[in-house]
Amino acid sequence: MQAKGQTVLVTGAAGFIGWKTSKLLLEGGFNVVGIDNMNSYYDVRLKEWRKKDLERYENFRFFHIDIENLGALRVLFDSFQFDAILNLAARAGVRYSMENPHVYLQTNAQGTLNLLEMMKDHGIKKMVLASTSSLYAGQPMPFKEDLPVNTPISPYAASKKAAEVMAYTYHYLYDLDITVVRYFTVYGPAGRPDMSIFRFIKWIDEGKPIKLFGDGSQARDFTYVDDIARGTVLAMKNLGYEIINLGGGKNPISLKSIIQKIEDLLGKKAVIEYRPFHKADMKETWADIEKAEKILGWHPEISIDEGLKRTVQWYIENREWLKDIKLEEGKQNI
Repeated sequence: MQAKGQTVLVTGAAGFIGWKTSKLLLEGGFNVVGIDNMNSYYDVRLKEWRKKDLERYENFRFFHIDIENLGALRVLFDSFQFDAILNLAARAGVRYSMENPHVYLQTNAQGTLNLLEMMKDHGIKKMVLASTSSLYAGQPMPFKEDLPVNTPISPYAASKKAAEVMAYTYHYLYDLDITVVRYFTVYGPAGRPDMSIFRFIKWIDEGKPIKLFGDGSQARDFTYVDDIARGTVLAMKNLGYEIINLGGGKNPISLKSIIQKIEDLLGKKAVIEYRPFHKADMKETWADIEKAEKILGWHPEISIDEGLKRTVQWYIENREWLKDIKLEEGKQNI
């Protein structure tokens, strides 16, 4: 897809991945229209910080729109001719989805359906749909895209599965070109404060106890946000309908190892408060990224050590205003 003159709609543009992906598009010469409902699932100041960063670019326009609002989407799609849609808006978080499952289904499934309808009605062919490694619960590792992901263990994962299959339906019926990218535990500067790495850095730095669910042996295929953004943009090529993993592609790294690396970077020791393992959490994730390498020419470039170094550095540079960010206990995710 050629950048010059192309206009891309990025939903969830003030979100963590939406922000980084929008920046990459803007720096590549695309015109980006970003929408976000700026919800308060976590402290809105982080979303405002990311939005302000994007508004420095002349080729960026932002609208406060919720993808659940079909009427607002109709006005938006009547106002712009989009060449592609990157649907990165989502209600994320495994544990909180058990407390408020309705909003997860509304945003992740109904919101995606609204966008698919707009594509059909306006002759837009390309969507990149963000999905999740949470779908692979109970499957053998490393996780391959052709595994039967029919046993989601959280409303969050179930809502993303619904979005994926609805996207396939619209591909089949209306010849829409849709690439589903399944993300594996994304981290980096200005990351989500409900995720473990952001919390661990803040708690260790402030000398507060880390709330660790389980014994710390649970592991994730951590993936740096710049790599995720690059893979998401590469997924804009015409592929028909494909599901592609974007993950670290190496042996999973345990939370205990992550904590130790953060301790070394901050020069401070963690105080750990152990909690019972959460039933909706996966013990381990590990992405098979052979398909991403073959189809997109993508592989992660930022190591966990370099990624954590950059993340801690960003935290230190923004420590003054980050100290007031509240970390709600019911919204902690690996």
